[in-house]
Formats: sequence, structure tokens, C-alpha cells
Amino acid sequence: MTTTTTTPRSVAPALALAIAGSEATGGAGAQADLKTFQELGVFGILSLTCIVSFDPADDWNHRFFPVPQDVQAAQLEAILADYPDELRAVKLGMQGSPETIRTTAEALRGHAWDHVVLDPVLICKGQEPGHALDTDQALKAELLPLATFTTPNHFETEQLSGMAVRTVEDLTAAARRIHEISGAAVLAKGGMHIEGLDAVDVFVDADHEEVLATPKIGDSGVSGAGCSLAAAVTAELAKGAEPVEAARRAKAFVTAGIAQAVEGRTPFAALWQGGLRETPEAGR
Repeated sequence: MTTTTTTPRSVAPALALAIAGSEATGGAGAQADLKTFQELGVFGILSLTCIVSFDPADDWNHRFFPVPQDVQAAQLEAILADYPDELRAVKLGMQGSPETIRTTAEALRGHAWDHVVLDPVLICKGQEPGHALDTDQALKAELLPLATFTTPNHFETEQLSGMAVRTVEDLTAAARRIHEISGAAVLAKGGMHIEGLDAVDVFVDADHEEVLATPKIGDSGVSGAGCSLAAAVTAELAKGAEPVEAARRAKAFVTAGIAQAVEGRTPFAALWQGGLRETPEAGR
């Protein structure tokens, strides 16, 4: 008879919570968050807010299903009771409704956080326009003031700053404005929307201002890039990185994932969270 022994860890892993929605095909949302946490060596925890499934019979448009508020509250109650001291970093993804935002905000205010990373998802295509507007307003009122770091995309940067963004200079000015409004560190994503050869993001906080640029890959967006960026920032912060360094590492993580995106039948590819792994060819 053989026995197997394991070597105990000398240091427990950092913990990170994602409060986010599920995207059934695995490219974005909570699936991307948990895969990103795992890739970056962080123990991932999830509170599910909603379920989004693409409809292959309707040009892959979104179908949106909210999680009931008592279920959302029960998830957060269990999580925060299990890790009252150890859990210090949280990533906020799609909330989906004003009611969910209020449930999330109440839970956040009842716990001590070092890092609250807000991916300010302002639009879900499966929602009615009026409901989406109510959700946007609730996010700005309830969650943005709690954030220590936020990662708006091009559209969200314009909405949160109230500024048009066409150039790197515009993106920088808008990031500054969001930082002034919220007090949070800001990683504003220009992505494919800024003309030029590079995909440009801008980091701004009280101590740093930095343009992060890498060559553009392809000519269309990749599902899960925004979710994975915010999750990577959260993971790096949970491990002790400074905000600007977390931004740099997250940018590298997402760039590698875009370069190795996964193609399916949807009109957009999905980011591969394992993009930074050594390829078999590299190991030969």
C-alpha cells in the first residue's frame, strides 16, 4: 500500500471576491473573474448577481436573468461570515439592477476592505432602456463612492467623466476627472477606440499618471477583456501590489489573453486567461 504526502503551504493564498454576473459561454463575467484569480495565484470567491446567456437564434443577443435579492444577500452573508478578516479585496462586475446594487452596497459598507475594484458595467443589452438607466444611476450613486479603483471602458469613461474621448489626451483628462469625482484610482481603457497603432489605457491616481500602450491585436473587441482586466487588478492588489503596478500587470495579462483568444460561433472571440502561460513550443 502506498501513501501520498503533501507539503503544507508556508503562506496562505491571498483571497479575492467577485460580485458579478455569469456569462454562460465562459468568455466574460464571473467565469472570467474566477479563471483570472486562479491564474494569478489568488483564491477566488463569487457572489452571483445575474445570469446572461447569448441567444444563438437571435444574432447572439443577450438574455438577462437577475438573481433574486434574498439569494444575493444570502451569498454575501455566507461569504463575509466565513472570511471576516482575511477577505480584503473585492471586484464588482455586472450588477444588473438597482436592487442588486443596493444589496451589494449594503454588504460592502458592513465589511472592512482594503480594495474595492469597480468595473462600472453601465449597459446590459438584455435590459429595457429605462431599467438600464436606473441601474446606471444607482451604480454612480451607490458603488462609485465606495470604489478604491475603477476600470471604465471607452463608453463608461465618457459617461462617468461627462467628456468626449477621441484622443489619448482626452482619455487622460477624462481619467483625471473620474479620479477627482470618485477619489478612486482609475484605469481608463481606450482600447480600439483611440486612433493609432496602439491599444492605449491611462492610469491616474493621487500619485501617478501613466499611459499604458501595447500594439493593437486585430480590429475588433474580445469578450472578457474588461472583466479580466478588473479581476487581474483585484488579484494583484490582493497580493500586495501598488495600484499602478497592478494596472501594468493587468494590462500585460489581458494583452497576452487577447493574443490567444478562443474562437467559437459567436461574432466575437473570448479572451484566454491562460495567455501568460509558457507555450509548449517555448518549453522545448
